[in-house]
Amino acid sequence: MQSDTRVISDACELLPLLDSLIGLPVDPPSLYFDLEGVNLGRAGSISLLLLHVAPRSTTYIIDVHVLGAAVFSTRHNTRASLKIILESPDIPKGIFDIRNDSDALYSHYGIRLLELATRDDSKEYLAGLAKCIQSNKKLSDSAKKTWQLAKETGKRFFDPQIGGRYEVFNERPLKPEVLTYCRQDVDLLPSLWELYSCELRVPTNGFWRTMVKEATEDRIKLSQSAGYDGQAKSKVCGPWDSYNIEDSREDWNNDVIMCGVNAGMVLDQYDHWVKPPQKVCKSSVFTLAAGI
Repeated sequence: MQSDTRVISDACELLPLLDSLIGLPVDPPSLYFDLEGVNLGRAGSISLLLLHVAPRSTTYIIDVHVLGAAVFSTRHNTRASLKIILESPDIPKGIFDIRNDSDALYSHYGIRLLELATRDDSKEYLAGLAKCIQSNKKLSDSAKKTWQLAKETGKRFFDPQIGGRYEVFNERPLKPEVLTYCRQDVDLLPSLWELYSCELRVPTNGFWRTMVKEATEDRIKLSQSAGYDGQAKSKVCGPWDSYNIEDSREDWNNDVIMCGVNAGMVLDQYDHWVKPPQKVCKSSVFTLAAGI
């Protein structure tokens, strides 16, 4: 379903939006965002912040090019600013591939982010958003075609390889095709979150929850490091190869066995050690470890 779209280019318009973001449901996340800009990263600039509020089916296109730092610092007295909301560990946000977005937000505005992601195919190479959307069985063929058409149309305006210019994100008023392009990505993030989150929460996927958490932390640190290159060809590579996965799996299994058996506990879907139900044998922890 297409979301309502609202463009915010005045700091005063931010205040009611910020107030409305407090107290939203957190499971599943209510907020999903993306950035667009010119050479997005520390060497470029942020033009737009796209914020999708799932419970309201509304996407806000926030004009960072016009408002600058006010986008992140504006607040009502002691109430939350967008910077506080983005950094808060208590307010989950969904984003696809955090690296260049994290690099840009941290380098220009000192904002630190978090991310959750998962895949069920090869872990040695990363899938782009287009591949993830096309392989999402929860989306209809018509929804996928609509998304693809909007992407192809929008790219003609900003992709230099096919005659576009990234500066189109800084032109005002924004072209309708660019607005649609921006909105499409964040509109579909809740669907991807539902798909991937369900996979990660399966009890037998405890190993991959741990792997994703560690890889995500490493990815964020990398994006904020002095030597990070947002255009490096190595970005297509995943964080693990087959040898790394097997070594990590063995270490994780040993930890699970030692911690779980010695304490008489099992891991729940959130990786918390809990007492097993009366009808569950303690040996279920071995099933958890071996069934991944």
